[in-house]
Amino acid sequence: MEILTRKFIDYIKCTRELSENTIESYKRDLYQFNEYLIQNNIEESLVNISKTTVITYMIYLQKKGRAGSTIARTLASLRTFYQYLLNEGLTRNDPTNNLKSPKQEKKFPSVLTLDEVNILLNKPDISTVKGVRDKAMLELLYATGIRVSELISLTLEDVDLNLGIIISSRESSNERIIPIGKLCIKSLDDYLSIYRTKLVKDKKADNLFVNYHGNKLTRQGFWKIIKTYTKNANIEKRITPHTLRHSFAVHLLENGADLKSVQEMLGHADISTTQIYTKMNKKRINDVYKKAHPRA
Repeated sequence: MEILTRKFIDYIKCTRELSENTIESYKRDLYQFNEYLIQNNIEESLVNISKTTVITYMIYLQKKGRAGSTIARTLASLRTFYQYLLNEGLTRNDPTNNLKSPKQEKKFPSVLTLDEVNILLNKPDISTVKGVRDKAMLELLYATGIRVSELISLTLEDVDLNLGIIISSRESSNERIIPIGKLCIKSLDDYLSIYRTKLVKDKKADNLFVNYHGNKLTRQGFWKIIKTYTKNANIEKRITPHTLRHSFAVHLLENGADLKSVQEMLGHADISTTQIYTKMNKKRINDVYKKAHPRA
């Protein structure tokens, strides 16, 4: 098991160009499967595991209360592993062949109400340099729906306050021009005209948002910022940096924006990705109706 797993992990590292998190998931899934075989005295060798054993393991995970997504990922890990063994001629057996992944419950992402957005966006203390910067970042995220990775990559050149636009992902195939509203423009203007110069050490630095050392802000840095304001806002929802992106999309659709425009602003390659927000919007309307209508 140990040797086969190491070879497999080396293979996917070199040829599949997967992220470290994905590779760790594959490794963990394989070791947990092997642990299950040992604990249950299943004496089949790894290369000759029966389909029944894999099915029994899936049922075991289900009884343990593992989420459908976790079980589906485990099966995907085992399937990839056995495809590797087949391709390398290390087995003639694929116990995962024709096995179907469990149906996964689709969970809608967390979305803030307009009141919650206002509470969160007004939490930064704009009498401080940090507060003005944070306010500008939060306003920009909600105004445009851009990803945090895009936010921290913005440069001064990407912002035109006179036209009221930003250019996101300028260096990639996903470049798009996104309008920004007057409240966001004001927050950015306050930050750029007075406060950014107090943070930047190198006058040639062109990053729009910088940390206290004058360097480009990191994803981890922004995560800490939003966690702080979420805690201060006392909002009883799990808020991530992506929550403002989801809220941006749902609020646009609620107020009559067409799906194609929202897709373009979000930078989704496929409109089916954007359609989840339409479903969320319908669910929210249904929930409101059930709570408010006396005969619902």
